[in-house]
Amino acid sequence: MLIFANFWIDFIILITVLFSIIYYYCTSTFNVWKKLNVPYIRPIPLFGNYLRVALGIENPMETYRKIYCELAGFKYGGMFQMRTPYLMIRDPEIINNILIKDFSYFTDRGIYVDFKTEPLSEVLFLMNNPRWKKFRSKLSPAFSSGKLKQMFNQIEKCGHDMINNIFAELKKNPNDIDMRDVVAKYSMDVIGSCAFGLTLNVASDDTSLFRKYGKTAFGPSILYFIREICVMISPAILKILRLTFFPSKTTAFFGSVFKETKTYREQNNVLRNDIVHALIQAHQSDENSSKDETLMESQILSNAFGFFAAGFDTTSTSISYCLYELALKKNIQDRVREEIKLTKSKYNGVIDNEFLNDLHYLDMVIAESLRKYPLMFALFRVATKTYRVPNDSLIIEKGQKIIIPTFSLHYDPKYFSDPEVFNPERFSPKEKAMRPNGVYLPFGDGPRLCIGKRFAEMEMKLALVEILSKFEVEPSEKTMIPVQFSKLSVVVIPRDEKILLKLNPLSE
Repeated sequence: MLIFANFWIDFIILITVLFSIIYYYCTSTFNVWKKLNVPYIRPIPLFGNYLRVALGIENPMETYRKIYCELAGFKYGGMFQMRTPYLMIRDPEIINNILIKDFSYFTDRGIYVDFKTEPLSEVLFLMNNPRWKKFRSKLSPAFSSGKLKQMFNQIEKCGHDMINNIFAELKKNPNDIDMRDVVAKYSMDVIGSCAFGLTLNVASDDTSLFRKYGKTAFGPSILYFIREICVMISPAILKILRLTFFPSKTTAFFGSVFKETKTYREQNNVLRNDIVHALIQAHQSDENSSKDETLMESQILSNAFGFFAAGFDTTSTSISYCLYELALKKNIQDRVREEIKLTKSKYNGVIDNEFLNDLHYLDMVIAESLRKYPLMFALFRVATKTYRVPNDSLIIEKGQKIIIPTFSLHYDPKYFSDPEVFNPERFSPKEKAMRPNGVYLPFGDGPRLCIGKRFAEMEMKLALVEILSKFEVEPSEKTMIPVQFSKLSVVVIPRDEKILLKLNPLSE
């Protein structure tokens, strides 16, 4: 009997010790904000402020928005993504300092990727300084205004193919059409042609492998969701589970395709001023380059894939959201169409780069669409050096992770009155001048501003001109109003991955 009693005593002690160790591990990071006297949202053991996201109940942007609102009145505040402490910045001036003025303290995004096990995930977006700076400087010439003008005719051809595809789709189903799918095919053809010299014809080929694998790059994924939860608990878990940032089959497919393209060009002395050419040049180090400065072939291939994936999915989704809002706001759609018509008369029907630059109201419409639907719902940074916040007692230690809640800022009535309302007038010159910097960030800002921003804007404008010149867009019986967002995607995409609209052909 005594032995039995001693066994239970030992068992209870063991359980208590194990529970204490687990509890300590789950809460050991939770005192950081209290020590710094930073306002913060009370966390739950292990889950921090991320319980509803971890359970798949809420999209991260919804969680950020709630935290942003709870921290109202403060310039910044602490939160926890699982065990990981993040500093959420709410103040436009501090945001501007982090992204631009004091960028040298926050050069990296702080997004965990193990490039040794995931070599084809070392894309420009995820690269750390100084490799990021060197690589970006080599790629920037591929996105100059001169290069963009040279690409116009190629984009225009892809636009014509898209219109033909729309007419073909309308014959199958005249009541509604998945605009996100249609525009994604257009965007894939554009990025394939302009960036890599590949004629894909995805718009007319539903069996395209490029479309198949491209959809998986940023689409909703339970494995990616699990990966992010594991990173927030401990990156060491990933080394056991071997969960990658991008699907391995996707990177393998694109890696092989671009390796063949690169090899063909080098062997046949093919010169073409596009991203592939810039990548090949980046791979060719001079005699004075050290090993650390030389870009490996895997990095060249991974960035070819990165530009391809980011270039078609984000842009096509943005175009779809814009068409969705125009379908719901016929008066705005009519005004855009009238501007297109008048500008065509001004340029004698010639649509070129100068024509697109003259569509000022369309610029405002696109800007408002990107405000309501920023593809990246937050910007992430990590302090690469210890930083003292100007005119404040806060010292941000090296290694501290930062969240700039883009989506929350875009919906803050302090900066955008009636934020749920689609109103392009917010981006009139007068309104823009009255708004502080650091609150409108669809492409980021500062040195790490999206390198393809101007390319994406030109692609978006041309697609909208083509569609609105030939069709009136309206909601169908199946249109989701309002749009609900996926809880498993790394970017802001619709819950069912579709934007269903009705297109009525216009008479000439």
